[in-house]
Amino acid sequence: MLHHRLDGPPDGHPLILGPALGTSLAVWEPQLPALTRRHRVLRFDLPGHGGQRDQGPAPDSVAGLAELVLALADAQGWDAFRYAGISIGGAIGLQLALDHPERVASLALLCSSAHFGPPEPWHARAATVRAEGSGALVPGRREAWFTAGFTDEARAAALLADLAAVDPDRHAACCAALADYDLRHRLPEVTAPTLVLAGRADPATTTAHARELADAIPGASLTELAGAAHLANVERPAAVSAALLAHLSPGDPTDRYAAGLAVRRAVLGDAHVDRALADTTDFTAPFQDLITRYAWGEIWTRPGLSRHIRSCVTLTALVAGGHHRELALHVRAALRNGLTPEEIREVLLQSAVYLGVPAANAAFAAAEAALTDQPPAGE
Repeated sequence: MLHHRLDGPPDGHPLILGPALGTSLAVWEPQLPALTRRHRVLRFDLPGHGGQRDQGPAPDSVAGLAELVLALADAQGWDAFRYAGISIGGAIGLQLALDHPERVASLALLCSSAHFGPPEPWHARAATVRAEGSGALVPGRREAWFTAGFTDEARAAALLADLAAVDPDRHAACCAALADYDLRHRLPEVTAPTLVLAGRADPATTTAHARELADAIPGASLTELAGAAHLANVERPAAVSAALLAHLSPGDPTDRYAAGLAVRRAVLGDAHVDRALADTTDFTAPFQDLITRYAWGEIWTRPGLSRHIRSCVTLTALVAGGHHRELALHVRAALRNGLTPEEIREVLLQSAVYLGVPAANAAFAAAEAALTDQPPAGE
C-alpha cells in the first residue's frame, strides 16, 4: 500500500492527487484549503518518496504505479473518484482513465504529458541517482521546478529536501517507468472530462506537451499559466486552485460562488478583490454576489475557451464600450492569464481596425499606463 494521507470531510467527493517525480505528497499543500472544503482528498507518495522510502518494491511501469493507486481507492471503498496529478502523477491518472474509465469521474493533468521524450535521458537519470543519490539532481531541479521570480524560498527548500531524500533504487524505477511510457496513440479513448494545465515557463513538459494532450483528448480544456515552471501549482497556487475548483464541480450551484471567487482572485489579483469585498455595502452586496457567482463562477470557468482567449475577448469588448478603468484592470489580468505586452498591443491594434482610431487611442493610453504600473487617467 502506498503511503498516503486523507484530508477533508469524510462524506466529501473522493479526489486523488498525484505528485511529481522527486516530490512528496506535500507538493499539494497549496491547494488543500480550497480542495478540502467539499472533497475527501487522498494524497499519496510515489515509491521511495516521502513516507514511502522504506516500503516495498517499486513498479517500473506507469501502469504498475496506476494499479497501486487503484488499490488505495479500493481500500477507501471508492467506486469512482476524481483525479488530478502533476507530471508523472498526471501520467498515472491518464493511465487510470484509459484502463479503468468507469472509475475516473474527471481528470486534471498538470504539467504532464502522454510521452516524456526518448528513453535515454531517463535511463541516464536512473544511473545518476543509483551512483550518486537523488541529491545529485537538486541543482538542476531548482531551475526546472521554479522560475527565477519564485520567492518562496522556504517552500522551495522543503521540496528540494524531499527530492534529496528519495530512495535511489525506487527513484530509478520511476525513471524506468517514464522511459517506457507512451500513451499518445490512446488519447482519443479518454472519456473522463479532462483539464490540461501548463506552466508557460516549464522546461520539462513544455506547452507543446499540454497542447498535444488537449488537442487529442475529446472535449479537453487547456489552461496555460504565465510565470510558472514545472511545479505550477506551487508557483501559481491561486490560479491552479481556481482552475481545479471550476473543473471538479461543473454546474454545481453550491460551488459556483467559491469557484468564482477563486477565479476572480486568480485573474484580477487578491488586492483588487479584497478592496471590492471590503467596500461592499448592503446596497451593493447582491451585485457582488452576481458578478462572483455568474460572471466568474459560470462564464470564466467554462471549458470552451482558455483564459488567454477570454482575456483577448474581454479587452476588445472593453475598448468597444469605452470602459477605460476596467480596461486597465483587465490589461493587468491579461498578463496574469499569460498574454505578453506584445500580444496585448496586437489586440488593441485589431480593435483599432474594427472599432475606430479614437477608441483605440484612448485604449492604448489606458493600457500603457496599466503596463507601466501607472494609474490610468481618472483613477
